[in-house]
Amino acid sequence: MSTLTFPQRALNTLISALGLVVFTFLDLLDFLLCYVYRFLDELLEKSPSRCYCGERNGEEGSLDEEISETLHERENIFRGKFSLGLRRDHKVKGGHGFKHGRWSDCCCESCISWQRKGEEKLHVVTNLPNQGTSGYENETSENVIFIHGFLSSSSFWAQTVFPQSTQRNFKLFAVDLLGFGRSPKPADCLYRLEDHTSMIEKSVIESYQLKSFHLVAHSMGCIIALNLAARYPDRVKSITLLAPPYCPSNGENASHNALNKLAEKKIWPPLAFGSAVMSWYEHVGRTVCLAFCRNHLIWERIVKLLTGKRGLHFFVTDMTKHTHHSAWHTMHNVICGGAKTQDKNLEIIKKAGISLKIIHGDKDQVVPTECSYNMKSSVPRAELQIMNGHDHNSTIVGRKKEFTRELEEFWLYASMSYVTREQ
Repeated sequence: MSTLTFPQRALNTLISALGLVVFTFLDLLDFLLCYVYRFLDELLEKSPSRCYCGERNGEEGSLDEEISETLHERENIFRGKFSLGLRRDHKVKGGHGFKHGRWSDCCCESCISWQRKGEEKLHVVTNLPNQGTSGYENETSENVIFIHGFLSSSSFWAQTVFPQSTQRNFKLFAVDLLGFGRSPKPADCLYRLEDHTSMIEKSVIESYQLKSFHLVAHSMGCIIALNLAARYPDRVKSITLLAPPYCPSNGENASHNALNKLAEKKIWPPLAFGSAVMSWYEHVGRTVCLAFCRNHLIWERIVKLLTGKRGLHFFVTDMTKHTHHSAWHTMHNVICGGAKTQDKNLEIIKKAGISLKIIHGDKDQVVPTECSYNMKSSVPRAELQIMNGHDHNSTIVGRKKEFTRELEEFWLYASMSYVTREQ
């Protein structure tokens, strides 16, 4: 029997009805915007890329299993029933003619600085107190790779954990993931889980010659961290995951299950509504990015004028340091498509005996705590810490000093366990 009162049931019914109206309107808007952007892309670009409104063709389907089915198979009540007579060609790899950006992307100094580098590597922020003339690695150093979440950057770690670290033998590396922050944002990349993992391997592990390391990841970064750990099970000493968006890899619908769980179509709370809009509606999302990301410098000036502050919090600036192409593909090919590999990666980590710690706030409105409980069930040896009164970010940002001390203690414990594993 339901414990909800009549007013609560009535409110839920009203919200559901309103949600149906809102998402029907968004279906129509996204359908129409598809043709608007098709016209503009063909007008303004030499080799325009296709969108994902059409069906997935056989050539693309066999291209790579890491390409998520959710890119094409997002339900829209208008798509497939109506056609405005415009041509819908498909290009498997996207438009190579605008490798360095599209007309709808920002071209400010910060956003395109990566194009001037001869070698494409991720932007890495480091804290190397023990770096000597003999190299980056030594016998006593503890290397730690930090991986941020969706719509974030290395600042998430560089401005929280790095200033609090007191251990002189810890070498900290925080990356801007491919397509975010100051890292490359190629327009002909599909931003698969493999692409993100390989870039971290190239930019950190190989560049700094890391023979062993710890991993710390937040939100979407947890999926990449697990994939990286599965690639180097003999080198990883420990993994700390905060709010991991874990969805079991059961069946053929793992990607769709992840999309429905993490970006369910609902209008409340606001964070959930925003996730749904940006995940389900390719062209509405591109319009949002066109308005805010392409013009982020203008919005930053406005916020500074309104707040009277010279500098802005990294949460504000990081929200726009990406392109729609990079964010859209990362959402679907990593968060949704990555669900197909998580159980396999966890099995490798479990067999290797890698120390695993999971932290989640019970007030998280972005990733449900159910994800962490499910991961704990998959890896019973993992340490699970549910923090009362904390949301998606406050498990770190709201307690920087305490969180850093806890991390350092866990790293030291895991290092001793690692020695035992190696014997």
